[in-house]
Amino acid sequence: MVRRFLALSLLSASSLILTGCLDMPHPFADPGREAARLALNTPPPRLAIPTPSESLLDDGAAQLWARDMAQAMLDQSVPATAQAVKPGDWWLKMTATLAGGSVVPHYTVMTPKGEARGQEDGAPVSAAVWSKGDPAALAQMAQLEGPRVAAVLTGIQADMMQHDPQSLKRRPARVYFSGVTGAPGDGNVSLAQAFATSFPDAMDQLQQGAKGADYTVRGVVRLSDGPVGMTGHPQQHIEIVWHTVAADGKEAGAATQLHEIDAHSLDGAWGDVAAAAAEEAAGGVRQIISNYSGRDHKPLPPPGQARPS
Repeated sequence: MVRRFLALSLLSASSLILTGCLDMPHPFADPGREAARLALNTPPPRLAIPTPSESLLDDGAAQLWARDMAQAMLDQSVPATAQAVKPGDWWLKMTATLAGGSVVPHYTVMTPKGEARGQEDGAPVSAAVWSKGDPAALAQMAQLEGPRVAAVLTGIQADMMQHDPQSLKRRPARVYFSGVTGAPGDGNVSLAQAFATSFPDAMDQLQQGAKGADYTVRGVVRLSDGPVGMTGHPQQHIEIVWHTVAADGKEAGAATQLHEIDAHSLDGAWGDVAAAAAEEAAGGVRQIISNYSGRDHKPLPPPGQARPS
């Protein structure tokens, strides 16, 4: 039985263990309590994109470029708005320059103090095409450049985390594990014990209570009847979901395990099955925390220093 569970785990882990958790991180999204604590250093949950005045476009096309870039950033989970810069805003300065027969768009992330913090050149565009301000062309360009600008924002956020001794780049995550519910047999106890043993490492620590935790994890088990197997033995579907909730109450992700088992084979002691399931789940939860917190992101170097290749 253990061998069957492990084999199914290996087959399903790549597609199921991190269901809903591999989205691109959310640079500049409000991480809740930690954002409030770092209010003097962390960008607010909005990126202003004013109409560019040095775009080599007419006013209408320039406004359209700003709106397209705002939409492209929203598609990258960056809260962006095409509007004039207000006091306290981080903002995206967009310009365009001629280079031979081409126009090169340029994107600069500006701090509220008006200082350039990160830059990215766009792909050259034919000057003839650019001068027309074609809406379809501008929209396509924005969609292509959105991920690259989002990567700059992520690097800026990672640099801020690197300099903050209380960020998860500088200390282990404090995790409260509230246990497992819904399992048959001794699964609630044995799964919980196995997860508590497998999960802690140098980057993640368990604590006894929810107060002060960066994340709370809970396991939920659901069983349902499955089809009769090829040999006439009834089957059951088992789903184990490890919900991981951030300190602000938002779900950071849910590591999900799905398997078919012989009916009622887990109605008693889980034994080594609990250890196998918990070890797999622990890796999934660690990755959820890393993805959501951004602790593995590479910091953008300070202005004036070249980015590592």
